[in-house]
Amino acid sequence: MTTEHHSLRSELEALTTEAFRPELAEIDTLPTLDIARLMNGEDAAVAGAVALRLPEISAAIDAIAARMAQGGRLVYAGAGTAGRLGILDASECPPTFGTRPGQVVGVIAGGPAAMVTSVEGAEDSAELARTDLTALSLGAADTVVGISASGRTPYAVGAVEHARALGALTVGLSCNADSALAAAAEHGIEVVVGPELLTGSTRLKAGTAQKLVLNMLSTITMIRLGKTYGNLMVDVRASNEKLRARSRRIVALATGAGDAEIEAALTATGGEVKNAVLVILAGVDGPTAARLLEESGGHLRAALTTTGR
Repeated sequence: MTTEHHSLRSELEALTTEAFRPELAEIDTLPTLDIARLMNGEDAAVAGAVALRLPEISAAIDAIAARMAQGGRLVYAGAGTAGRLGILDASECPPTFGTRPGQVVGVIAGGPAAMVTSVEGAEDSAELARTDLTALSLGAADTVVGISASGRTPYAVGAVEHARALGALTVGLSCNADSALAAAAEHGIEVVVGPELLTGSTRLKAGTAQKLVLNMLSTITMIRLGKTYGNLMVDVRASNEKLRARSRRIVALATGAGDAEIEAALTATGGEVKNAVLVILAGVDGPTAARLLEESGGHLRAALTTTGR
Protein backbone atom coordinates (compact mmCIF):
# COMPACT_ATOMS: atom_id res chain seq x y z
CA MET A 1 0.00 0.00 0.00
CA THR A 2 1.40 3.39 -0.98
CA THR A 3 1.75 6.21 1.52
CA GLU A 4 -1.00 8.08 -0.32
CA HIS A 5 -3.40 5.15 -0.12
CA HIS A 6 -2.57 4.58 3.54
CA SER A 7 -3.28 8.24 4.27
CA LEU A 8 -6.61 8.13 2.44
CA ARG A 9 -7.62 4.94 4.23
CA SER A 10 -6.85 6.54 7.59
CA GLU A 11 -8.82 9.61 6.60
CA LEU A 12 -11.86 7.57 5.60
CA GLU A 13 -11.71 5.44 8.73
CA ALA A 14 -11.97 8.63 10.81
CA LEU A 15 -15.28 9.64 9.15
CA THR A 16 -18.53 8.86 10.93
CA THR A 17 -20.20 8.01 7.61
CA GLU A 18 -17.54 5.34 6.97
CA ALA A 19 -17.63 3.68 10.40
CA PHE A 20 -18.03 -0.11 10.59
CA ARG A 21 -20.85 -1.48 12.77
CA PRO A 22 -19.94 -4.93 14.12
CA GLU A 23 -23.50 -5.52 15.35
CA LEU A 24 -24.59 -5.65 11.69
CA ALA A 25 -21.84 -7.98 10.52
CA GLU A 26 -24.32 -10.82 9.95
CA ILE A 27 -27.14 -8.76 8.47
CA ASP A 28 -27.05 -10.87 5.31
CA THR A 29 -28.22 -13.90 7.33
CA LEU A 30 -31.37 -12.19 8.61
CA PRO A 31 -34.88 -12.59 7.17
CA THR A 32 -35.81 -9.89 4.67
CA LEU A 33 -38.45 -8.39 6.98
CA ASP A 34 -35.89 -7.99 9.77
CA ILE A 35 -33.47 -6.21 7.42
CA ALA A 36 -36.29 -3.95 6.26
CA ARG A 37 -37.13 -3.12 9.88
CA LEU A 38 -33.50 -2.31 10.61
CA MET A 39 -33.26 -0.07 7.57
CA ASN A 40 -36.52 1.68 8.36
CA GLY A 41 -35.33 2.32 11.89
CA GLU A 42 -32.13 3.84 10.55
CA ASP A 43 -34.06 6.11 8.19
CA ALA A 44 -36.36 7.28 10.98
CA ALA A 45 -33.42 8.97 12.70
CA VAL A 46 -32.50 11.13 9.71
CA ALA A 47 -35.17 13.80 10.21
CA GLY A 48 -33.99 14.28 13.79
CA ALA A 49 -30.43 14.85 12.61
CA VAL A 50 -31.69 17.45 10.14
CA ALA A 51 -33.72 19.12 12.91
CA LEU A 52 -30.52 19.81 14.84
CA ARG A 53 -29.24 21.89 11.93
CA LEU A 54 -32.35 23.98 11.27
CA PRO A 55 -30.77 27.27 12.45
CA GLU A 56 -27.89 26.83 9.98
CA ILE A 57 -30.27 25.76 7.21
CA SER A 58 -32.53 28.76 7.82
CA ALA A 59 -29.62 31.20 7.79
CA ALA A 60 -28.43 29.76 4.48
CA ILE A 61 -31.92 30.02 2.98
CA ASP A 62 -32.28 33.69 3.92
CA ALA A 63 -28.89 34.44 2.37
CA ILE A 64 -29.73 32.48 -0.81
CA ALA A 65 -33.10 34.21 -1.18
CA ALA A 66 -31.50 37.64 -0.80
CA ARG A 67 -29.04 36.89 -3.63
CA MET A 68 -31.68 35.35 -5.87
CA ALA A 69 -33.96 38.34 -5.36
CA GLN A 70 -31.18 40.36 -6.99
CA GLY A 71 -31.15 38.06 -10.00
CA GLY A 72 -28.61 35.52 -8.77
CA ARG A 73 -28.57 31.81 -9.51
CA LEU A 74 -28.57 28.79 -7.21
CA VAL A 75 -25.92 26.25 -8.23
CA TYR A 76 -25.48 22.80 -6.70
CA ALA A 77 -22.13 21.05 -7.07
CA GLY A 78 -21.26 17.51 -6.05
CA ALA A 79 -19.96 14.12 -7.11
CA GLY A 80 -21.75 10.77 -7.30
CA THR A 81 -24.97 10.55 -5.28
CA ALA A 82 -24.52 14.08 -3.94
CA GLY A 83 -24.20 15.51 -7.45
CA ARG A 84 -27.20 13.55 -8.69
CA LEU A 85 -29.34 14.84 -5.82
CA GLY A 86 -28.35 18.40 -6.68
CA ILE A 87 -29.29 17.93 -10.32
CA LEU A 88 -32.59 16.31 -9.29
CA ASP A 89 -33.50 19.28 -7.09
CA ALA A 90 -32.48 21.78 -9.76
CA SER A 91 -34.44 20.00 -12.49
CA GLU A 92 -37.64 20.11 -10.45
CA CYS A 93 -37.61 23.88 -9.88
CA PRO A 94 -38.79 25.05 -13.34
CA PRO A 95 -42.03 23.00 -13.44
CA THR A 96 -42.76 23.51 -9.73
CA PHE A 97 -41.87 27.17 -9.30
CA GLY A 98 -41.62 28.55 -12.82
CA THR A 99 -37.94 29.39 -12.43
CA ARG A 100 -36.12 30.67 -15.50
CA PRO A 101 -33.81 28.34 -17.46
CA GLY A 102 -30.46 28.37 -15.71
CA GLN A 103 -31.78 30.01 -12.54
CA VAL A 104 -31.26 26.81 -10.53
CA VAL A 105 -28.45 24.61 -11.84
CA GLY A 106 -26.81 21.33 -10.85
CA VAL A 107 -23.28 20.38 -11.84
CA ILE A 108 -21.81 16.95 -11.23
CA ALA A 109 -18.22 15.72 -11.35
CA GLY A 110 -17.78 14.01 -14.70
CA GLY A 111 -20.59 15.87 -16.45
CA PRO A 112 -23.99 14.56 -17.61
CA ALA A 113 -22.66 11.02 -18.16
CA ALA A 114 -22.04 10.78 -14.40
CA MET A 115 -25.79 10.89 -13.79
CA VAL A 116 -26.08 7.27 -14.84
CA THR A 117 -22.58 5.84 -14.57
CA SER A 118 -19.47 6.31 -12.47
CA VAL A 119 -16.83 8.61 -13.96
CA GLU A 120 -13.60 7.43 -12.41
CA GLY A 121 -11.47 10.05 -10.72
CA ALA A 122 -13.81 12.97 -11.41
CA GLU A 123 -14.67 13.53 -7.75
CA ASP A 124 -10.99 13.84 -6.89
CA SER A 125 -10.50 16.92 -9.08
CA ALA A 126 -10.92 20.38 -7.61
CA GLU A 127 -9.68 21.75 -10.93
CA LEU A 128 -12.61 20.07 -12.72
CA ALA A 129 -15.00 21.88 -10.37
CA ARG A 130 -13.37 25.20 -11.18
CA THR A 131 -13.69 24.45 -14.90
CA ASP A 132 -17.37 23.54 -14.58
CA LEU A 133 -18.15 26.68 -12.60
CA THR A 134 -16.10 28.90 -14.90
CA ALA A 135 -18.39 27.77 -17.73
CA LEU A 136 -21.29 29.28 -15.78
CA SER A 137 -19.59 32.69 -15.47
CA LEU A 138 -20.29 32.90 -11.75
CA GLY A 139 -20.84 36.31 -10.18
CA ALA A 140 -21.28 37.81 -6.73
CA ALA A 141 -25.08 37.47 -6.90
CA ASP A 142 -24.88 33.69 -7.33
CA THR A 143 -24.88 30.94 -4.70
CA VAL A 144 -22.95 27.68 -4.88
CA VAL A 145 -23.97 24.79 -2.63
CA GLY A 146 -21.25 22.16 -2.37
CA ILE A 147 -22.67 18.74 -1.46
CA SER A 148 -20.59 15.87 -0.09
CA ALA A 149 -21.48 13.19 2.45
CA SER A 150 -17.88 12.87 3.60
CA GLY A 151 -17.32 16.62 3.54
CA ARG A 152 -13.90 16.05 1.99
CA THR A 153 -14.66 15.41 -1.70
CA PRO A 154 -12.20 17.58 -3.67
CA TYR A 155 -14.77 18.42 -6.36
CA ALA A 156 -17.28 19.83 -3.86
CA VAL A 157 -14.64 21.59 -1.74
CA GLY A 158 -13.00 23.00 -4.88
CA ALA A 159 -16.34 24.30 -6.14
CA VAL A 160 -16.99 26.15 -2.90
CA GLU A 161 -13.49 27.57 -2.68
CA HIS A 162 -13.63 28.81 -6.27
CA ALA A 163 -17.07 30.35 -5.82
CA ARG A 164 -16.13 32.08 -2.59
CA ALA A 165 -13.04 33.58 -4.21
CA LEU A 166 -15.34 35.14 -6.81
CA GLY A 167 -17.54 36.68 -4.12
CA ALA A 168 -20.45 34.28 -4.58
CA LEU A 169 -22.41 33.05 -1.57
CA THR A 170 -21.29 29.55 -0.55
CA VAL A 171 -22.98 26.74 1.36
CA GLY A 172 -21.29 23.48 2.32
CA LEU A 173 -23.60 20.52 2.99
CA SER A 174 -21.98 17.44 4.52
CA CYS A 175 -22.77 14.55 6.86
CA ASN A 176 -19.65 14.62 9.03
CA ALA A 177 -18.70 17.06 11.76
CA ASP A 178 -15.72 19.40 11.37
CA SER A 179 -15.65 18.87 7.62
CA ALA A 180 -13.37 20.64 5.17
CA LEU A 181 -16.43 21.48 3.06
CA ALA A 182 -18.27 23.30 5.85
CA ALA A 183 -15.08 25.11 6.82
CA ALA A 184 -14.57 26.31 3.24
CA ALA A 185 -18.11 27.69 2.93
CA GLU A 186 -19.67 30.80 4.37
CA HIS A 187 -22.59 28.67 5.57
CA GLY A 188 -21.68 25.20 6.78
CA ILE A 189 -24.45 22.64 7.29
CA GLU A 190 -23.31 19.35 8.83
CA VAL A 191 -26.09 16.78 9.25
CA VAL A 192 -24.46 13.95 11.17
CA VAL A 193 -26.54 10.83 10.56
CA GLY A 194 -23.96 8.33 11.84
CA PRO A 195 -22.64 5.11 10.29
CA GLU A 196 -24.60 3.52 7.46
CA LEU A 197 -26.39 0.18 7.46
CA LEU A 198 -23.93 -0.90 4.76
CA THR A 199 -20.50 0.41 5.68
CA GLY A 200 -19.69 3.54 3.70
CA SER A 201 -22.82 3.40 1.51
CA THR A 202 -23.68 7.08 1.77
CA ARG A 203 -26.51 6.80 -0.75
CA LEU A 204 -28.52 5.62 2.28
CA LYS A 205 -28.96 7.84 5.37
CA ALA A 206 -26.54 10.50 4.18
CA GLY A 207 -28.29 10.67 0.80
CA THR A 208 -31.68 10.93 2.49
CA ALA A 209 -30.41 13.73 4.73
CA GLN A 210 -29.03 15.62 1.74
CA LYS A 211 -32.33 15.26 -0.12
CA LEU A 212 -34.24 16.63 2.88
CA VAL A 213 -31.95 19.63 3.19
CA LEU A 214 -31.99 20.36 -0.55
CA ASN A 215 -35.79 20.22 -0.44
CA MET A 216 -35.68 22.90 2.25
CA LEU A 217 -33.11 25.08 0.49
CA SER A 218 -35.03 25.26 -2.77
CA THR A 219 -38.61 25.15 -1.47
CA ILE A 220 -38.28 27.73 1.30
CA THR A 221 -36.16 29.98 -0.89
CA MET A 222 -38.94 29.92 -3.47
CA ILE A 223 -41.51 30.70 -0.76
CA ARG A 224 -39.39 33.69 0.27
CA LEU A 225 -39.22 34.81 -3.38
CA GLY A 226 -43.02 34.82 -3.71
CA LYS A 227 -43.25 31.70 -5.82
CA THR A 228 -46.13 30.47 -3.67
CA TYR A 229 -49.35 31.92 -2.28
CA GLY A 230 -49.90 30.27 1.07
CA ASN A 231 -49.07 26.64 0.35
CA LEU A 232 -50.19 26.84 -3.28
CA MET A 233 -47.73 26.62 -6.18
CA VAL A 234 -48.98 29.68 -8.04
CA ASP A 235 -45.92 29.78 -10.29
CA VAL A 236 -46.39 26.19 -11.47
CA ARG A 237 -45.61 25.76 -15.17
CA ALA A 238 -48.47 23.89 -16.85
CA SER A 239 -46.46 21.84 -19.32
CA ASN A 240 -48.70 18.77 -19.43
CA GLU A 241 -52.32 17.75 -18.84
CA LYS A 242 -51.76 16.90 -15.17
CA LEU A 243 -50.19 20.28 -14.50
CA ARG A 244 -52.90 22.09 -16.46
CA ALA A 245 -55.51 20.41 -14.26
CA ARG A 246 -53.47 21.31 -11.18
CA SER A 247 -53.31 24.93 -12.36
CA ARG A 248 -57.08 25.14 -12.45
CA ARG A 249 -57.36 23.53 -9.04
CA ILE A 250 -54.82 25.99 -7.58
CA VAL A 251 -56.81 28.95 -8.92
CA ALA A 252 -59.97 27.42 -7.47
CA LEU A 253 -58.40 26.87 -4.05
CA ALA A 254 -56.95 30.39 -3.97
CA THR A 255 -60.11 32.18 -5.09
CA GLY A 256 -63.15 29.95 -4.59
CA ALA A 257 -64.20 30.87 -8.14
CA GLY A 258 -66.26 28.66 -10.41
CA ASP A 259 -65.01 26.88 -13.52
CA ALA A 260 -66.18 29.51 -16.01
CA GLU A 261 -64.53 32.38 -14.12
CA ILE A 262 -61.32 30.37 -13.75
CA GLU A 263 -61.18 29.57 -17.47
CA ALA A 264 -61.78 33.21 -18.35
CA ALA A 265 -59.03 34.38 -15.98
CA LEU A 266 -56.51 31.85 -17.28
CA THR A 267 -57.34 32.83 -20.85
CA ALA A 268 -56.88 36.51 -20.00
CA THR A 269 -53.47 35.82 -18.48
CA GLY A 270 -52.09 33.35 -21.01
CA GLY A 271 -52.40 30.48 -18.53
CA GLU A 272 -50.36 32.19 -15.79
CA VAL A 273 -51.80 30.89 -12.52
CA LYS A 274 -50.55 33.70 -10.26
CA ASN A 275 -51.87 36.35 -12.65
CA ALA A 276 -55.20 34.57 -12.94
CA VAL A 277 -55.60 34.53 -9.15
CA LEU A 278 -54.94 38.27 -9.06
CA VAL A 279 -57.44 38.89 -11.89
CA ILE A 280 -60.16 37.14 -9.89
CA LEU A 281 -59.35 38.39 -6.39
CA ALA A 282 -58.59 42.00 -7.36
CA GLY A 283 -61.07 42.33 -10.21
CA VAL A 284 -58.46 43.58 -12.67
CA ASP A 285 -57.70 42.64 -16.26
CA GLY A 286 -54.78 40.52 -17.44
CA PRO A 287 -52.33 43.32 -18.34
CA THR A 288 -53.02 45.11 -15.04
CA ALA A 289 -52.39 41.90 -13.12
CA ALA A 290 -49.07 41.46 -14.92
CA ARG A 291 -48.06 45.05 -14.12
CA LEU A 292 -49.02 44.77 -10.45
CA LEU A 293 -47.04 41.58 -10.06
CA GLU A 294 -44.01 43.08 -11.76
CA GLU A 295 -44.18 46.08 -9.43
CA SER A 296 -44.41 43.79 -6.40
CA GLY A 297 -41.45 41.65 -7.44
CA GLY A 298 -43.72 38.70 -8.19
CA HIS A 299 -45.23 38.56 -4.68
CA LEU A 300 -48.97 37.94 -5.01
CA ARG A 301 -49.81 39.03 -1.45
CA ALA A 302 -48.02 42.33 -1.96
CA ALA A 303 -49.82 42.90 -5.25
CA LEU A 304 -53.17 42.21 -3.59
CA THR A 305 -52.34 44.66 -0.81
CA THR A 306 -51.77 47.43 -3.36
CA THR A 307 -55.30 46.84 -4.68
CA GLY A 308 -56.78 46.95 -1.20
CA ARG A 309 -57.65 43.25 -1.20
